[in-house]
Amino acid sequence: MHDKELETAAQAAIKQAYSPYSGFRVGAALRTQDGKIFAGSNVENASFSLSICAERVALFKAVSEGHRSFTDLAIVSSSGRPTFPCGACRQVLIEFSQDLMVHSGDIYSKNILQLLPDKFGLNSIDSS
Repeated sequence: MHDKELETAAQAAIKQAYSPYSGFRVGAALRTQDGKIFAGSNVENASFSLSICAERVALFKAVSEGHRSFTDLAIVSSSGRPTFPCGACRQVLIEFSQDLMVHSGDIYSKNILQLLPDKFGLNSIDSS
C-alpha cells in the first residue's frame, strides 16, 4: 500500500471490527478531498443482510459530516491478502467520487471506475 497514513488508520479500524459469524475482520480508511481521514470497520449481524462493510461505514461517517468528495480508500483485512470492495460498496463509493483510488496490500491500487465500469447513476434513472 502506498499511503502509510491511510494504511495505519485502516489497521486501527480493523481492531474495532465486529465479525462473530464470519471471523473476517475488515478495516477501511477514506481520505476526503481536503485531506481528512475517516475510518470504519465491518459490523456483522445475526440477520446477515443487516451487516455493513467497513468501506461503507467510513464513507457514511464522512458523508454525515458533510464531505462529498474523496481521493483514496485503503482496505485491510484479517486474511492478510488484498481485499476488494464488494459490489454494494463499489456502487456507493462511486456515487461520490469517480476519481477515487482504492488501495489494498502492497500492489493493489485501482480507480473505482476500473472496479465498476458500468455504474448505475443519476443518468440511469428515467424520470419521465
